[in-house]
Amino acid sequence: MREIVLDTETTGLKPRSGDRVVEIGCVELVNHILTGESYHVYINPERDMPDEAFQVHGLSEAFLEKHSVFAAVAGDFLSFIGDAKLIIHNASFDMGFLNAELERLGQAPIPMSRSIDTVQMARARFPGAQASLDALCRRFEIDNSARTKHGALLDAELLAEVYLELIGGRQPGLELASSDGVTQARQSAERPFRPARPHAASPEELEAHAALVDTLKDPIWRQ
Repeated sequence: MREIVLDTETTGLKPRSGDRVVEIGCVELVNHILTGESYHVYINPERDMPDEAFQVHGLSEAFLEKHSVFAAVAGDFLSFIGDAKLIIHNASFDMGFLNAELERLGQAPIPMSRSIDTVQMARARFPGAQASLDALCRRFEIDNSARTKHGALLDAELLAEVYLELIGGRQPGLELASSDGVTQARQSAERPFRPARPHAASPEELEAHAALVDTLKDPIWRQ
């Protein structure tokens, strides 16, 4: 089972009002195990960067101008996610932005049915508690000290750990997945047939047992 944990950074909150995706970060899970495969890209939004958004992720217009536009990276992005389920914190936000970008290119949207929203999972499991990524990292004792600003790849990596805790926690003894995304099967070693070893009592043991029986009143061995 292949899943992609995904996060984006944007120029704002409203994809239908001109805000654009500026960063995508993804990490791969196979059978709920991190494979080490990831996808990360900065994107030129072809517009200015509002100060409110810059304060969140620290990506400036000057920095992003050096990177490719979404049209140039869309193929690689879609190829990486394939048909996997998408694990997203507040899925409607990221899916709305990604689908707005795809729509601009005349491509089909990614169905919302492919997404798993970890905000909803957290609220269902911990009603009334904070469901932000930082709050969940604190709850599950996940080190997020490197998260001084939002960053798509780092947030996807943290979210992967949060997601694994939300579905029941990491389970020891599972095989690591290989880098091509296919889990390595555990091979069972053949066990040759071995006949049972004889366990007959020695004469000394039989003599000692008889002496013990003589000390007992009406022992069952003599009935």
